[in-house]
Amino acid sequence: MTRAARAAGWIAEAIATGNPLAALPAEIAPRGRAEGERVAFAALEALGISPCGVRMADGLVGPMVEGRLLPDGATAAPLRHPVATAALIGVLAEALQPDDDVRPRIAALHVALDIADHRFTEAPLALGLRVADLAGLGFVVAGPPIASLPERVLIGGVEVGPRDAFAPVAVAARRLGGLPAGALLVAAGLSPPLVPSDGTIRADFGMLGTLSVRLG
Repeated sequence: MTRAARAAGWIAEAIATGNPLAALPAEIAPRGRAEGERVAFAALEALGISPCGVRMADGLVGPMVEGRLLPDGATAAPLRHPVATAALIGVLAEALQPDDDVRPRIAALHVALDIADHRFTEAPLALGLRVADLAGLGFVVAGPPIASLPERVLIGGVEVGPRDAFAPVAVAARRLGGLPAGALLVAAGLSPPLVPSDGTIRADFGMLGTLSVRLG
């Protein structure tokens, strides 16, 4: 069994059971970003889960999972170390081919709340481990679809260009092999960490409304 497969087994067990994960033994801990990405996707494969897209947060890239999508106003399952930020979700109008460099065509936009987490007893510092841990994927709360992609979205009073936000996510998705039409690009970390109030996290998107999620 390869190093990546052994590490993926540990990550998969933590995802499946919800139990915290001790630091991986040095002999199997992923060495760097590329190996961490292989571990993350192998962990999902071990669980029989197919990614529905790619998520980027704080420069880290990992798979997006349909089961981690929540509607506005939902209650998220308990997370040990939640860190929430504003996010945007783009639904691809056409496939992202690995050898292309054209700007991705977005069929629909969702404003979103990203709730990052880690599955370790102590937050991993090594880049490879952070990436292997699904790049910190916890939950993503999505608002209703917006068919016309706006030039700017107001996030907490700051203007963000959706095309600019999705560009690095698309580059990473192509590097990882591309995505089919209908897959998701998730650009997280588009605001400072959002502080809960009475157990609820809210994000203001100006004219596009407000999203909220209650922490379970």
